Amino acid sequence: MSLPIISADQRLAEPRGIKGCIFGKSGIGKTSLLWTLDPERTLFMDLEAGDLAIEGWAGDSIRPRTWAECRDFAVFIGGPNPALRDEQPYSPAHYKAVCDRFGDPAALDRYDTIFVDSITVAGRLCFGWCKGQPEALSEKTGKPDVRGAYGLHGREMIGWLTHLQHTRAKNVWFVGILDEKLDDFNRKVFQPQIDGSKTGLELPGIVDEVITMAELKADGGDPYRAFVCQTINPWGFPAKDRSGRLAQVEEPHLGRLMAKIRTPAIPAPDRLTYAPPPADPPTDKQSKPQN
Repeated sequence: MSLPIISADQRLAEPRGIKGCIFGKSGIGKTSLLWTLDPERTLFMDLEAGDLAIEGWAGDSIRPRTWAECRDFAVFIGGPNPALRDEQPYSPAHYKAVCDRFGDPAALDRYDTIFVDSITVAGRLCFGWCKGQPEALSEKTGKPDVRGAYGLHGREMIGWLTHLQHTRAKNVWFVGILDEKLDDFNRKVFQPQIDGSKTGLELPGIVDEVITMAELKADGGDPYRAFVCQTINPWGFPAKDRSGRLAQVEEPHLGRLMAKIRTPAIPAPDRLTYAPPPADPPTDKQSKPQN
């Protein structure tokens, strides 16, 4: 067997989906982003049953109600992970069982984008399932062990997100609620609303894009909705752009955002060159000659 090196030409020719999360406060219009996507090529994973905002949108949807169904849909969409044992979720045995139940996975070929609304509810379903597992009970007393439940919850959520991340040919977008809190120093901080801390901490390292959908206001102007896309931003919103193609603020249109991410990349030397800030002009005290 030859060494399985993927050449640069092969890698660049592979279909590559975009994986991202969009966070924002409740009611900012996250679900309504479906209107910016092609309904013929988009599958809506409706976990919130909150589709009133897209009444009339002509796309297909699935409605998992349990964590087991969330895992089943993930392996059906992403295929099996050959590194896993048969008794593990996302294994070849799990994939075969799901295909026997759901049918031919080629039915998903028509979809380019999976839109998951929301990761917040997925976390709740996962935590509810975790609390009923043996790991969430104390071995000594048999009583509920919250630490065990949260540990299992973190592993389950990361496994689910990672499996969907490896669905190379499809775009997968998660939306979720963003909480605004004050830290110990009374500073405003923003955190994704997901049960437990592990998922929120590791999520930016899993997906390609982290975007905050926020209400901004220009000086003396009216407030407007926008995508905040870069890690360094004056509002402290969670954001990350692995593509290097997005501005700090983009219009809140997911379809056009993905089109921009797919444009030719800026040459690496231009993207990676660090330009130091201009030096501050000397103050009167600094410019005065010393005696």
